[in-house]
Amino acid sequence: MNEPTPSLSADGKSRCPWPGVDPLYLAYHDEEWGAPERDDRALYEKLILDGFQAGLSWITILRRREHFRAAFDQFDPQKIARYDSAKVESLMQDAGIIRNRAKIESAVRSAQAWLKIQEGEGFSSYLWNFFDGKTIQNAWRDFNEIPAQTELSARIAKDLKQKGFNFCGPTIVYAFCQATGMINDHLVSCWRHKECASLARTS
Repeated sequence: MNEPTPSLSADGKSRCPWPGVDPLYLAYHDEEWGAPERDDRALYEKLILDGFQAGLSWITILRRREHFRAAFDQFDPQKIARYDSAKVESLMQDAGIIRNRAKIESAVRSAQAWLKIQEGEGFSSYLWNFFDGKTIQNAWRDFNEIPAQTELSARIAKDLKQKGFNFCGPTIVYAFCQATGMINDHLVSCWRHKECASLARTS
């Protein structure tokens, strides 16, 4: 990662460097990434999409996200858990998503695992309990300081796999935790760092 530290954009705001100038990526950075997410279904969706990202860039997934949602019943785990081989085959013919059989079948198994967790403490509580319910507030000044994974993301990844999830290694899990506001990894010079810290206090 050789991205520079944030600089002022045309709108006068200082941002993390990774979204570049792509309007869709900028909107994702400004409106979603790093905001604490506590909805059980939404967390399942994000984890599955991060799994589909494996080996690809996030912008590739972001550009197909609405089609993914349509193809996967708005990421309703109760529906996905019942997908049969015929449904998997139909998804393999859908050019609007990433047609990877292992990832599609993993989404089904993960939905079944989600249901088991949901019957107990709930998926959101399960994940946030790794953080004692609070966002980790980092204070990075340079993009190159941000780790790709941590001991905590490795622990979460191991536990998720034991529960039946797949495509959730330590790097994917760390990216997932950044995106869902369990970790605030906006650079301190980025305008969203303060915004997400404020959201964390009230979520």
